Amino acid sequence: MDVVTGPASGTVLDGRYRLGAMIARGGMSTVYRGLDTRLDRPVAVKVMSPQYVADPTFLSRFEREARLAASLGHPGVVAMYDQGQDGDLVFLVMELVDGGTLRDLIRERGPLPVPVVLAVLDPLLDALAAAHAAGLVHRDVKPENVLISARGSVKIADFGLVRAVGSQTVATGDVILGTVAYLSPEQVATGVSDARTDVYAAGIVAFEMLTGRPPFEGDNPMSVAYQHVHSDVPAPSTRVDDVPAQLDELIVAATARNPDDRPRDASAFLAELRDVRTALHLPIVPVPIPVRPRPSPTPPVPVPIDHPAGQTGTRMLPADAASTAYTADTAKTAEGAATTPPTRVQKRPPPVARTRTAAARRRRRWLIALLVVLLLGLISAAGGWWLGGRWAATPAAAGLTQSQAEAAVREAGLVPRVTTGHSDTVPDGVVIGTDPDSGVEQLRGSEVSVLVSAGRPRVPDIKAGTDTATATAALTAADLTVVTGTGQEFDDAVPVGAVLRTDPVGGTELSVDAPVTLILSAGPRPIVVPQVVGQSQADATKSLTDAGFTIGTVTKTFDARVEPGRVLRTDPTVGSTAARGSAVALTVADSITVPDVRGRSTKDAIAAMRDAGFSVTVGDPAFDAGVDAGDILRSDPGPGTRVDRTGASVFLVPSNAVTVPDLTDQKVKDAERTLADLGLKIDVTSFFGGDNGTVWNQSPAAGGRVRPGDTVSVYVLR
Repeated sequence: MDVVTGPASGTVLDGRYRLGAMIARGGMSTVYRGLDTRLDRPVAVKVMSPQYVADPTFLSRFEREARLAASLGHPGVVAMYDQGQDGDLVFLVMELVDGGTLRDLIRERGPLPVPVVLAVLDPLLDALAAAHAAGLVHRDVKPENVLISARGSVKIADFGLVRAVGSQTVATGDVILGTVAYLSPEQVATGVSDARTDVYAAGIVAFEMLTGRPPFEGDNPMSVAYQHVHSDVPAPSTRVDDVPAQLDELIVAATARNPDDRPRDASAFLAELRDVRTALHLPIVPVPIPVRPRPSPTPPVPVPIDHPAGQTGTRMLPADAASTAYTADTAKTAEGAATTPPTRVQKRPPPVARTRTAAARRRRRWLIALLVVLLLGLISAAGGWWLGGRWAATPAAAGLTQSQAEAAVREAGLVPRVTTGHSDTVPDGVVIGTDPDSGVEQLRGSEVSVLVSAGRPRVPDIKAGTDTATATAALTAADLTVVTGTGQEFDDAVPVGAVLRTDPVGGTELSVDAPVTLILSAGPRPIVVPQVVGQSQADATKSLTDAGFTIGTVTKTFDARVEPGRVLRTDPTVGSTAARGSAVALTVADSITVPDVRGRSTKDAIAAMRDAGFSVTVGDPAFDAGVDAGDILRSDPGPGTRVDRTGASVFLVPSNAVTVPDLTDQKVKDAERTLADLGLKIDVTSFFGGDNGTVWNQSPAAGGRVRPGDTVSVYVLR
């Protein structure tokens, strides 16, 4: 128990921020309503508790985290205006949010309707998504840190503060940093947190909104933390009715013990939440505003506050809570004081009838006397019980056996509750002590925790393959200190990161808090990737599988230098090492070869090219005396060239050579028509005169090839 005091109302920090009434307090800080005198703006001023101010590491991280939080600039995050130090007071200046907290709303209304739950969760996740996108993790999402303004807007507070405090407060023994009801399994087991940690806490908050209670409760923080590590969060529908199945499944996924099974961050959680709202056709409703107590003129006074183990958050304080808490604190003194029972007022009996006999009157007087004696006895007994019998002192139980201690506690009028713990000095089965301590008085019927020794702790038998979170929880429950081994040990059966064994081995008796090293598996011993570059894909696959690998993705890529289907490279590379059974990716050469279509008809050439995977373009014909007209003269790319299959195309050039016909023995007119049909001209040389004689010779000779439009000379006899 500590006493929160803080600076007085009216104090001016940094010559600018005037403090007003206290509006919230916690083990880490006190929050005041304030005024920025420079801008005449109402603000909230969070003043850190003195124990953090002396730590330079805390101050450095505090400043850095404040700047990071200020950089968010999201409407769903309480705005950070300023941070500073005035003497021994370290403070934050933030947006003043008039209203209440989600904790107030749940306390007032209990389980909330599904549309209201979504109305709160949507802006909460939207704010966390902005933080996750900026690389920030809240680490302490809980109803106390979700503010609801007087206009019904939802804002998340205390961003980055838990991380700053983490530099000064270390989680050791049974002290866990953060609010244990919302801690993720990985925070409990290893202290590691990322965006999925906030997803888990938001899922727990959603569960509590739907059911009115968190999923895990216990007698102490460690028992709750143990449940987070070892138990799955139940579906909300197991606690209350009318929770839609889609929302049930989403909350279960968000609170999965394995972080990999949760939405990857708040953005992914929000997207799934909105899909659920759309699928269920849920209306968008306003967020109810919590009813806060009316302000009281009573000035704040120091109030003793009990903080659960590691709970560092700030809780909202009603304006009249100071006087309320003061009254509650003094109640026991007033209740336990020696007081006189209130005087019972009795009615005067009616007058006795004069007609009664003297004997009857005497009998009546004896009866009255007897009643008076009995009444006085009852009053005396009640007064004795009131003055002393209501309270009982906790008996001295240390050194007794469990049964003896339980009997002693019951005999004192109290109720024993047995817990066990390890001890280096107290034998197994013997009581270490009680809570409250012996001699402490409390009301009869109250519970007394009797701590029974389990003797010196023994290393639990942790099987190979156990995950580190489970192993850590088992060792912590055995009152031993967990140390993670730094050496690598390969094992074909135990996956990477799982526990291979403990040092000392299970069953070894140790002292309380003695270190136990977890030796973790590095997975199967790595093997060398064989040389498969240049092999066909089939041969490479056989070589790799024979070596103990599996085949991963096969990527085909163009390489004009390598025959198609041959391996170009591997990942991991040839000669490197990788775990047995791991996948090796292959990159295989891929290309198509231009077929030789020279001398083939244009139609046949086009068909052949398309069958080979090319798109075809036919260009203007060109002359070549060696190729008939219409047959392919050449291609571009040329025959045998390897080209990329993607977008492969070829350009074909046909021949336009004309084969000269045999004109001998034709009349000149017929020969002229024959040549004209082929696009050729005629030159007639006539011997002995005459224009339509018979052709007896020609040049070029029949079968020769000429260009279109060329002239063929004929020699004519009459």
